[in-house]
Amino acid sequence: MLTLPGSVRILLATQPVDMRNSIDGLMGLVRTGWGEDVYSGHLFVFVSRKGDRVKILTFSRGGFVLYHKRLETGRFRQPTVDAEARAVQLDATQLTMLLDGIDVQRVERPRAWTPGRQPSSQVAPETLPPR
Repeated sequence: MLTLPGSVRILLATQPVDMRNSIDGLMGLVRTGWGEDVYSGHLFVFVSRKGDRVKILTFSRGGFVLYHKRLETGRFRQPTVDAEARAVQLDATQLTMLLDGIDVQRVERPRAWTPGRQPSSQVAPETLPPR
């Protein structure tokens, strides 16, 4: 599991990308296609046409970092997205599952817990008898 600050966004390209693109080519896609700041420190994720390669572009401490992963078997499973969206935001768990080849569409998350609400199925603890 990746541990990232909450301020770091993870944006996944909805369309396949030519993996011959390196840092400059991917920067151009992020800037012109998505209108995002490439120097923000956010993670920009791109999947190949075949779905067997992923590149992640980010800026860190004065330079760009480009991660590249190739699956020897299988494909990266992308989430379902709006047809008109150019990128979709993921959280760190979804990115980890994507990189592990897990189909995020088949994973069901539990409902998020919020303080101050008690589920109706929870029974009050029994009281102890007086001494």
